[in-house]
Amino acid sequence: MADNTYNAIVVGSGISGGWAAKELCEKGLKVLLLERGGPHEHIKDYKSASKNIWELEHRGYTTTEQKKKYPVIHRGWAASEAVMDAWASEEDCPYTEIKPFTWWRSYRFGGRSVLWGRHSYRWSQMDFEANAKDGIAIPWPIGYNDIAPWYDHVEKFAGISGSAQGLPQLPDGQFLPPFELNIVEKDIAARIKNQFKGQRHLIIGRVANISVPHNERPGCQFRARCWEGCPFGGYFSTQSSTFPAAQKTGNLTVRPWSIVTRVLFDKEKNKASGVEILDAETNTTYEFRSDIVFLCASALNSAWILMNSATDIWPDGLGSSSGELGHNVMDHHYNLGARASIEGFEDKYYFGRRPTGFYIPRFANIGSDKRDYLRGFGYQGAASRSGWRREIAELNIGGELKDALSEPGPWEVGATGFGEILPYHENKIALDKTKKDKWGLPVLAMDAELKENEMKMRKDIVAEMKAMLEAGGATNVRTWDDGHAMGHGIHEMGTARMGTDRKTSVLNKWNQVWDAPNVFVTDGAFMTSSACQNPSLTYMAFTARAANHAAEELKKQNL
Repeated sequence: MADNTYNAIVVGSGISGGWAAKELCEKGLKVLLLERGGPHEHIKDYKSASKNIWELEHRGYTTTEQKKKYPVIHRGWAASEAVMDAWASEEDCPYTEIKPFTWWRSYRFGGRSVLWGRHSYRWSQMDFEANAKDGIAIPWPIGYNDIAPWYDHVEKFAGISGSAQGLPQLPDGQFLPPFELNIVEKDIAARIKNQFKGQRHLIIGRVANISVPHNERPGCQFRARCWEGCPFGGYFSTQSSTFPAAQKTGNLTVRPWSIVTRVLFDKEKNKASGVEILDAETNTTYEFRSDIVFLCASALNSAWILMNSATDIWPDGLGSSSGELGHNVMDHHYNLGARASIEGFEDKYYFGRRPTGFYIPRFANIGSDKRDYLRGFGYQGAASRSGWRREIAELNIGGELKDALSEPGPWEVGATGFGEILPYHENKIALDKTKKDKWGLPVLAMDAELKENEMKMRKDIVAEMKAMLEAGGATNVRTWDDGHAMGHGIHEMGTARMGTDRKTSVLNKWNQVWDAPNVFVTDGAFMTSSACQNPSLTYMAFTARAANHAAEELKKQNL
């Protein structure tokens, strides 16, 4: 095989790209994995993970210079000294905000698989049927039964801890033993279940943190330092899981510093022949050839690549023949919820720093519950005791303060809502050819926003959390809503949706681009709707399913 020729090229090394590389390599394909950023090696490059916060130069805070260079990252909670090296340079990689859009990117090997929150929930049949039922956008081309075996497949490998609950809106999976709710959360859960007659559930979060040794990884150490990189492989990431598996096959080649600028399209064969890259360090252009291409660069960047490809045939890019490429941008809206005080448990504490909190699955617009908006929301939260960083107004210096801080503070409980955003055609991204990045490439222009349906839902998210906390015995309940710009949920979806008709969708039911069937898109771009569950587990399952289909079609010489 020539140096620049492979069976498959995978673009992006994050959650989806790691899975694509693993699955294709294990099926015997020679795979080139392209990452636009630099290397990030498991354990060796987790530079802050074994340091205490007081050992960091700025005690965990960002500098004035970082605030200037990373204004988008400083819009929320992502600005922390320990992880600032993880975020893409906003000076080198700008974008245009026609409407406010918070885009948090990580351009290095493993991408956001090192940084993600790890919540891992299956979609239900209700979620796959929602568009068709509501007459919104287009129907999904598959149902739950089509993807369920692939949920099984990826859960068994990744390691998902959780408890079986038998809830139709949140299907159970192949779980490792769950982490435990603490004593306050158990009390609140029982009260909510009783108050709402078993229609609402507070359960332990289902996360890709392994609670027992799994796949040669020793297990979670209860450090809660996950996004700095876990030296123990305590959670699923490309570095700790899919990359080692792909590497073992001997079929994987990794090339960092490789910005994919376009998919190469063969007009005579009506399919892709490979990709063109720009070396991010030398600005040299190279071409790599392959039988199939998997775009896993993230929902927005994969769309960017398609928009830049085959423009001599389709002016708006490869996959644009339906008029849907770049449209239907989705996210999950949050930045709102409630917090409260809990009394009566002052003699109780808990062990370690658990890597997950509780989850309250969707209950709105299910069964007899009807709202004045479509779809629903879930909550993520936790109950805990405040620690040494808390403020004690009466004691601000000296021995009494030290004594007070050596004891745990009062119990508090809080939760944040995550709501579904509908797939609106007018929520879109496009190329802004008037603005260029460091390498002279056009940037994306973001034109997406929440609409009336989401605004109505936000009022309910706050009101219902307040009601549940009060039912759970909490006092001093405070609600909050800081507003939401698209992208801030870090769950970008849409832009190249799946469907059954090439006239209304970019991809078919196997994640293949209608216009080039040997090009697969398996990151968030393929999503036809967003549900309210965290989407990464669904990306994993669809990627594994698409890789299996691609390998089978290659054997049949259909690609």
